[in-house]
Amino acid sequence: MRLGPDKVRGATLVVSGDGRYYSKDAIQIIIKMAAANGVRRIWVGQNGLLSTPAVSAVIRERVGHDGSKATGAFILTASHNPGGPHEDFGIKYNMENGGPAPETITDNIFENTKTIKEYLIAEGLPDVDISTIALTSFAGPEGQFDVDVFDSASDYVKLMKSIFDFQSIQKLLTSPKFTFCYDALHGVAGAYAKRIFVEELGAKESSLLNCVPKEDFGGGHPDPNLTYAKELVARMGLGKTNSEQEPPEFGAAADGDADRNMILGKRFFVTPSDSVAIIAANAVQAIPYFSGGLKGVARSMPTSAALDVVAKHLNLKFFEVPTGWKFFGNLMDAGMCSVCGEESFGTGSDHIREKDGIWAVLAWLSILAYKNKDNLGEEKLVTVENIVRQHWATYGRHYYTRYDYENVDSGGAKELMAHLVKLQSSLDEVNKIIKGTRSDVSNVVNADEFEYKDPVDGSISKHQGIRYLFEDGSRLGATIRLYIEQYEKDSSKTGRDSQEALAPLVEVALKLSKMQEFTGRSAPTVIT
Repeated sequence: MRLGPDKVRGATLVVSGDGRYYSKDAIQIIIKMAAANGVRRIWVGQNGLLSTPAVSAVIRERVGHDGSKATGAFILTASHNPGGPHEDFGIKYNMENGGPAPETITDNIFENTKTIKEYLIAEGLPDVDISTIALTSFAGPEGQFDVDVFDSASDYVKLMKSIFDFQSIQKLLTSPKFTFCYDALHGVAGAYAKRIFVEELGAKESSLLNCVPKEDFGGGHPDPNLTYAKELVARMGLGKTNSEQEPPEFGAAADGDADRNMILGKRFFVTPSDSVAIIAANAVQAIPYFSGGLKGVARSMPTSAALDVVAKHLNLKFFEVPTGWKFFGNLMDAGMCSVCGEESFGTGSDHIREKDGIWAVLAWLSILAYKNKDNLGEEKLVTVENIVRQHWATYGRHYYTRYDYENVDSGGAKELMAHLVKLQSSLDEVNKIIKGTRSDVSNVVNADEFEYKDPVDGSISKHQGIRYLFEDGSRLGATIRLYIEQYEKDSSKTGRDSQEALAPLVEVALKLSKMQEFTGRSAPTVIT
């Protein structure tokens, strides 16, 4: 791996992940390769488990027995993809700021894979017991080599307690009026859920669903959305059939490596685009870490403009970036951004350099605790739905939907994108197609391929998705997903069903993109 001998020799590296199939074997291989390459010490989360946000926290916060600090990490995950012998496994490298490796590093690694003829490995090194917390020292090929197996949750829990008012969240969670449910989808979030929600905050253990991490995620797809988090969706009263039981007040889910989140109220879904806007709008009042104010906010290009309206209203610096957490990381390292998010269920802040699913849940619980601080003895609590509807009444509502077309043939996908780019050269033609499809949809006034110039390092990222901007503030975007958004300022019209409100724009989007023709799909795999 081309990190240069200066970054490897004598280094401290973290190796852990979401516990998916093959992780345990990979950890032993990485330990032996690290020893052979002159790495001084390896830190491993107990049982090889560390969430992606916890890895970032460990790089940034943890100090070893001997005063050492980590300079990087191998995270063993394929995020929200299924696991198991026939499913996905991945390795991700994070840098000394705790964030994902930039493209210069990953491109370099890829180039290396084309020419590599040999690699170093200390095959004589015995396997390390990663199930027990202990420090083991070896005489490695390059001198002393330590493997430190440590508690997966303690550094992360300590960081969360420095950000949020755990006492006020505990009052909410232990109130007889408030009910709570958290679904880890058998991913690594289960290693943190009991510690944080039950032991620290007093929630009942019965409020945890699927919180035992499994190598194959229990045979499920650990993607926290309305399609794959079926058990939670049913429990929250959003399933096809109405259960007899009264749903909890608050529900949340995580993906396999616990960096994504889904937030639900009783019979109510919060879109990730609304979620980040609502967290930003309430952060200063509800979360002690932000009491001094926000440095700025940012969202990815496909995410709805709900955050833009909050930024404008609160006079905050605002950034629209391409998809990829490293763009947020650059802004945070430069002190320009406090809260950020993307529509693919990722929300985070500058406490680390990754999105953070449990942080987002604690942020929502903090907002609920703040809104109910004088209310816990009353008949009715302020609910998730109340908070969202109040937000719409103040800032307007961005009706938003995302159509995912999974495993589309790459040839068809390329043709689709090329078609959408070509269409942009004649907006008259575009508007003719629109009016021929739906006369009640307004005209496109601007269309482009999103390009981002990083305000920190000046780098330019091209071809970051296609945008069509309408006269009334609606947007269509595409990256082999369709993003469809309509802004409604009139508070009497912010309570409509989202799919019904967006139906005209959806019809136009499918016609303009020729989605069925290029992908061969009559419907998306997932609608969010």
